[in-house]
Amino acid sequence: MKLPAISASILLLVFQVILIVIYAVAVDYSKPVASTDITNFYPVFQDVNVMIFIGFGFLMTFLKKYGYSAVGYNLLISAVTIQWSMVLTSWLANAANKADSPGKVKLSVTNLITADFNAGTVLITFGAVLGKTSRFQLVVIAIVETVFYGVNEMLLVHYLKVTDIGGSMIIHMFGAYFGLAVAFALRKDELRDGENAKEASNVNSDLFSMIGTVFLWMYWPSFNGVLLGPGLMQSRAFINTYISLAACCVSAFVVSSMVDPNRKLNMVHVQNATLAGGVAVGAAANLIIHPWGAMLVGSLAGIISTLGYQYIQPFLLRSINLHDTCGVHNLHGLPAIFSGILATIASAVADESDYGADLYAIWPARLKTGDNRSKSNQAGYQFLAVVVTLAMSIVGGLITGFIVSLLDNPSEDQWFDDEDFWEVPALDFEAKGVVVNHASSHVGPMEMRITTTSVGGETGNNNRA
Repeated sequence: MKLPAISASILLLVFQVILIVIYAVAVDYSKPVASTDITNFYPVFQDVNVMIFIGFGFLMTFLKKYGYSAVGYNLLISAVTIQWSMVLTSWLANAANKADSPGKVKLSVTNLITADFNAGTVLITFGAVLGKTSRFQLVVIAIVETVFYGVNEMLLVHYLKVTDIGGSMIIHMFGAYFGLAVAFALRKDELRDGENAKEASNVNSDLFSMIGTVFLWMYWPSFNGVLLGPGLMQSRAFINTYISLAACCVSAFVVSSMVDPNRKLNMVHVQNATLAGGVAVGAAANLIIHPWGAMLVGSLAGIISTLGYQYIQPFLLRSINLHDTCGVHNLHGLPAIFSGILATIASAVADESDYGADLYAIWPARLKTGDNRSKSNQAGYQFLAVVVTLAMSIVGGLITGFIVSLLDNPSEDQWFDDEDFWEVPALDFEAKGVVVNHASSHVGPMEMRITTTSVGGETGNNNRA
């Protein structure tokens, strides 16, 4: 039996009041505020902000009837997560570090950055359930996922002591598999055939989505290197990420045309798989993998991601009814696993002769005054981080999915549609009975057709699953 639907607005109001009380009691500015924190971190922090609020938001506008929700809920979910994350993750870090006052939080610019990372994780999850959940469910997912995210981050950073500067495991892997687990818990038989007419794009919605792609592509080096601060390691992170993205873009275009029966490019691949290089290099972005290595990583990531959209995603839908609206498994999940393996290999060969003192800044557990880990020991912990993240995200996602399945579920006719949740102006071309539809599928060639129909008529389908 379903629990009574509760207003998302009431939930948001109550939670915001709780946050205000928490901040009044436990949160203050970090003292003293070093001017170098502002000059070193704030400009790159704004790059990350662009990725979170423009990049992710517009990337998800491909659904022709769900653009308001994609951009609007992206902003709302981020705002909720950022506030909650800054206190929760600080409490967990204080507890792990055995701080004298674990309940007190001192905020600096770096807290803003890590809160954005948490928001990015939740937005990746949002992509897996895009169009199939209510606003109330999304807020609950954001609140609960932040708890699981904080615990996983604490385990990887404070106990396993691994490197993941670009968040490939902490952010991308966790967000993807948490979202897939939520989607699995909320699975509907009606989505299995992939014939929902509203799950489609048109020329305009796909172009808006490309805005998100381009912004993410441009600013991804900042995302991977933001927390390093000026220096050699940040320079490596920027260079490795940029080269990886460029190579990934080329390989994604090549494979997209090769897997299409008509040798045409698929916009779904271009919007998403071209970004996989940023994810794949993330865990090793600040490591010495050499420019040719970053190029190889990006090339392989583009291939993996494109093939994932073309073959793996349809297979998961047919076999276990796992509907992944944005294909987060292909853009975030699979490249993140690849990145975790890459960081494991890089850890196994890392030596002081190559890194100098930076070796112990990257892997503090290798210090003799620390855990005194060997190269092979550290590599084992790096791989364990992959396993722990997968376990935490999948279990947490299944629990969260079960919880939200009891709540305010939208009906089938409300899926992938803004109309029942937003004030949507009538479109002139719809009023005239002209439908412009851009049908692109992960399992077939893309088509574009302009059809004159009766008023309100629909043609075609862009089933990204």
